[in-house]
Amino acid sequence: MEVILKDDVANLGHRGDVVKVADGYGRNFLLPRKLALQATLANKAVIEQMKSAATRRSATEKAQAEELVAKLEPVVLSFTRKSGEAGHLFGSVTSADIAAGLEAKGFEIDRRKIQVDEPLKSVGDFSVAIKLYREVTAHIKVTVLAEATEEVPAEAAAEPVAAVEPAAEEAAAE
Repeated sequence: MEVILKDDVANLGHRGDVVKVADGYGRNFLLPRKLALQATLANKAVIEQMKSAATRRSATEKAQAEELVAKLEPVVLSFTRKSGEAGHLFGSVTSADIAAGLEAKGFEIDRRKIQVDEPLKSVGDFSVAIKLYREVTAHIKVTVLAEATEEVPAEAAAEPVAAVEPAAEEAAAE
């Protein structure tokens, strides 16, 4: 089945391309999600108009992405998480956390555009790539800090447990 892509599809092609795909992939995935049109003679005539509009649209999208890169470069995000003694986090900082942090600073960026190979699981400074457009990538600095924990003396922690035990013994005796 030949289809005309209405949007960029990963590992397949860019907007306006005519590609040959398996019938099931085209019928069950691309067409229902409106990512492609079936390549008929009438639709092929529309391709030329779509391509010229797509080149204009992609030029403006690229310019907007480059403006956003200039705004994102100085951004530094800080996250505070609980961590162990070796600096490993009990949780992690994921792309969703980074997207929420950027949204709090006024940037609306989809978490899928944030390229974190694996979640950040240690304390430190990291550089995270955000792919805004095909050739346009911004890098932001993410700082992961250890949460300050108050150490409770061992004697104070043992007292409440000892106070509970005599009460349990009295209840058992009755």
